[in-house]
Amino acid sequence: MEIKEKIIDAAIEIFSTMVMMDVSVSEEGVNDSGRLQDTITGLIGLAGTHKGVLAIHIPHPVALAITSNFLGIDISEINEDVEDAVGELANMLGGNVKTVLTENGRDIDLSLPSTISGSSYHFQPSKDVEKVVVRFETAHGPFLIELQLEK
Repeated sequence: MEIKEKIIDAAIEIFSTMVMMDVSVSEEGVNDSGRLQDTITGLIGLAGTHKGVLAIHIPHPVALAITSNFLGIDISEINEDVEDAVGELANMLGGNVKTVLTENGRDIDLSLPSTISGSSYHFQPSKDVEKVVVRFETAHGPFLIELQLEK
């Protein structure tokens, strides 16, 4: 199965079972995350036979809704709870990607999750990477999952 389909399956499963939120793949195709506005990004580094990064880019209002659902409490501002929730989502997605890559004979280790949040920033890909970007829709708005693997 192609890695993009695995990312989609993993995201739908994680959001339906852990976040209790329906997500669907957007019909709007995306090739690049571009300039991110009022967004929080969860990152997991991939190291081993292939190096790369998995990122989930979530606009602040969507991140608040996801975190509120995930924790079962109302969250109204970007805080440590949101950072932890977004980092954990990246970690779960990274675990799924690691499984897929390992099944395909690639030895991969994951870094600890980290987050970046800001009013305006650009997530710059490394040179010479295979990149997969998938846009998802929720009732609260869209978010992106991006995988970059060294060629």
